[in-house]
This record gives sequence, structure tokens and C-alpha cells, in this order.
Amino acid sequence: MSGQPIRDIVIVGGGTAGWMAAAAFAKVLGGRYTIRLVESDEIGIVGVGESTVPHLKLFNNLLGIDEAEFVRRTQGSFKLGIQFNDWGRIGERYFHSFGNLGPDLGLLPFHQYWLKARRQGKAADLGTYSLNALAAEQGRFMVSASDVPPTSPLANIAYAYQFDAGLYARFLREYAERQGVRRIEGKVVDVALHPHSGFVEAVTLASGERIGGDLFVDCSGFRGLLIEQALHTGYDDFSRWLPCDRAVAVACEKVGPPTPYTRATAHAAGWQWRIPLQHRTGNGHVYSSAHLSDDEAAATLLKHLDGRPLGEPRVLRFTAGMRRKFWNRNVVALGLASGFMEPLESTSIYLVQSGIAKFLNLFPWSDFDPVLIERYNAQSVFEYERIRDFLILHYHATQRSDSAFWNDCRTMAIPPALAETIRLFRDSGRFFRQGEEMFALVSWVQVMIGQGIVPETYHPLVDQVAQADMEGYIASVGRVIANCVQAMPSHAAFIERCCAATPMPA
Repeated sequence: MSGQPIRDIVIVGGGTAGWMAAAAFAKVLGGRYTIRLVESDEIGIVGVGESTVPHLKLFNNLLGIDEAEFVRRTQGSFKLGIQFNDWGRIGERYFHSFGNLGPDLGLLPFHQYWLKARRQGKAADLGTYSLNALAAEQGRFMVSASDVPPTSPLANIAYAYQFDAGLYARFLREYAERQGVRRIEGKVVDVALHPHSGFVEAVTLASGERIGGDLFVDCSGFRGLLIEQALHTGYDDFSRWLPCDRAVAVACEKVGPPTPYTRATAHAAGWQWRIPLQHRTGNGHVYSSAHLSDDEAAATLLKHLDGRPLGEPRVLRFTAGMRRKFWNRNVVALGLASGFMEPLESTSIYLVQSGIAKFLNLFPWSDFDPVLIERYNAQSVFEYERIRDFLILHYHATQRSDSAFWNDCRTMAIPPALAETIRLFRDSGRFFRQGEEMFALVSWVQVMIGQGIVPETYHPLVDQVAQADMEGYIASVGRVIANCVQAMPSHAAFIERCCAATPMPA
């Protein structure tokens, strides 16, 4: 080890990923490092609404961001989960909600007892026992209450955000610049590599300005200016399992108050997102170009909008997958430069946040010890592959046979680890989380049951609980959840009282 510290950090690309990295580095690394971010105003972003997972609250807390100000500044709303329509069968819907189902009983999770009671006709749909799912259905929301017993479902409400990604990037830019980050306007036209080490030495802008650094963070989007175009890292393609390769997106006028959830509605060759903000609604149709043309996809999207479109639909092209190395030499890729997981479970911003956290944990000296790089890449590959498998589950676990797309998805060969997960759950409702994978038992249970993977039986230890006690337990959970939801204000009322944004053009 050289023992020499890194001094100059250069982030190439802005947007959500770039400014998240800049803000986090400025906060954690303090004033000992020079942090510069290069971005071009010529390169726009698609701002049609962004949906997140609860982890973002931790990131904002790290930065010391006031939640109400953040929501106001980003025209945000709150998210209790995702409503999935027409995925298992046309006409069916279910919620993948954040937070817990009913409380565990003994060694077993709630859903094991629910499986037995449901088979006996003594339990309602699974979502009835989720505070988030029931509250979302009724349009209610609140943050965790401090004046209730710690065992109350209201004491620990898991939620995420829905917001304008462009406004969030602007919000973080202001934060980062206050912390000393310097923004440089310009378009990168050349990347200089060290002749022996192959490390990136500098980037040159169209203006001729040369910007050198010790560490480079590639947030340049799908292009991967550093990680791919300069270092030729390679890309692992997931499209044989995740066949959607395009999206057409457009915002529309909002009609009524924003719902406290994101909606994902399956169509004949993909699915449509709906992300409600305070000032408008973001929409997009993710689809397979092998099964649907761009014009057909746009027509389907426009047909299913809530309100008048605010502009022309824009087509985005992508390939689901990941870089073979997320950290290569002295370049770390974040955001779309690192890979792309379609937005079905709102993991894009989470993966940026996770990449930043892992990198800060493994922050190197200037010699960039390979052991740190290897560990970072191994952790990143594991995370991507487990999220990939969770997304594949949504496509593969379907009974739909109304189109070639769904027939292909239903019958495709899936990764062995996912096949084993499904077999284990189908047997007796068991799931075992692997390491620190993002999605835990509650998420897998909700999606598998929601899409028709019903276990053949339940855990044998369920029968250790007397029938009457089990029925009382299930009924009690349902009553408590229903009463708690009734105590919650409407989502619109909560926003109006706590974090209403200044009206702005949609």
C-alpha cells in the first residue's frame, strides 16, 4: 500500500446518480477532498416521475435533509408500495407493500398461519393483514406515530417517495455546492489513460479544458463514457430473462389527489407505470420491441392515461443487464453507467445509493488495492443478480396466455437460484433470504402469492398452535390493522398539512 490518500474526485455526469454521489461524498468526506462534477446542459434527462423504495429515507437522513422540505421541493408524494394489476391473470390485482404483514407467532412468520387459515376459508386476502396495503387501497397515509405503543403497527410505518427526479437532482446539486462541490459545465470529448496502469488520468471537454483526478465516478448514463467506452469493461446482458428493451414515457395532468402508491399494470407486451406527484402524474410503458412497435406502445400508453398528456411520448432504448465490473481500475460506475434494471420494483435510485454506500465502506488509498475492488464488484454482482431474479419472478409467475409475450415469459428457462426459490416456496411457503439481498421474505411472499404461486401446504409447526388460538390470532391481526388504518388521515390531507408544494406548471 502506498499510504497516499486520494485527493481529487471527478464525477462525470449529473442527474440523480451524479448529484447523489456528489452530495454523499461531500457530506462524508468533508473538506479534505476536491470534488468536481462535470455535466453538460446539452444532455437532458427524462423527467416523468421517479418511484423509490424506503431506503432513500436513510440516504436523506445521512445528508441531514429535512423530509418536508425535500417533498415540497420535488413535488413529491408518499409511497406505501406498488399495486400490480393484471400480472397473474387479467382482472386480478395485488399489492407488494412495504413493511410487515402480521406479527410473527413463535418461530414462524405470519404468512405460515395465514396459509393454513386461508385453506380453511378462515382468512381474507393477504393484503388485509398489511397496514400499508390496506391504507394504500383506502388512500390513507401518515408517518410513524410517537404517541402509540411500540408494538402498534402505527409505530413503525415503512414508506418511500414518489417525486420529480429532475427536481431531486437540482435539490441535491444545491446541497452539494453548498458543501463545496464544484460543478463544471461541459461535454466530455476525450478520456486520457495512463500508458502503463490503464487508469483514467483526465477527461477533456469540448472547450479544450482538461480535468485530471485520482478517482473518477462514471455517472454518464447508458453511454458509460469511462467504464465502457474508455475501459471496455464489458456488459452482461439479462434480456433472455428480462425481455423488455424499450420504454415510452410521458407525463399527464393529474386528476384528483395523488395515490400513496405506484401502479404497475401489465399489458400485452409489457407493462405501464403510473407515478402520482403533487403537480402531475408520471407514466411510462415498458415493452418488448420484439413483440410491439414503438407506435403501438405509444398508442397503448396514451389510451391508458388518467389525464391530458403534457407533451409528446419519448422512446427510451435499453438492455437489461450489468457491467462485468462496477469498479474498474480507478473508475466506479453508478446509475445507468453501471447497468440497468427496469423500473418494475423501483430499484434504480436504490442501486445508486447502495453503490455509494459500498464504495465509501471500501474507500481506497491512491494505490487502489485490488482486494477492495474485488470485494466491491462481488457485492455488486450479488445484489444485481438477486434483484434481477426478483424481477424475473414477476414475468415468469403468470397464468396469462393471451399474447406471445406472456407465453414466452411463462415458459422461459429461469436462473437456477430463482427456480429453487420458487420450488421451496411452492412446497410449504418457505423462503430464506440470501445474505444482504435487497428484497426480504415479505416481498417475495407477497409477489409469489399475488401471482398465483400458492404453497401446497404450510410449515408443520403451525399445527403446534391450537385451531381456536390460530383463528383468534388471524382475526386479531385483521382487526388491529383495520383499526389502525381508520386512524390514519388521507394521503392528500397529510401532504396538505405537512409538505404541500408550491403550485407550478405541470
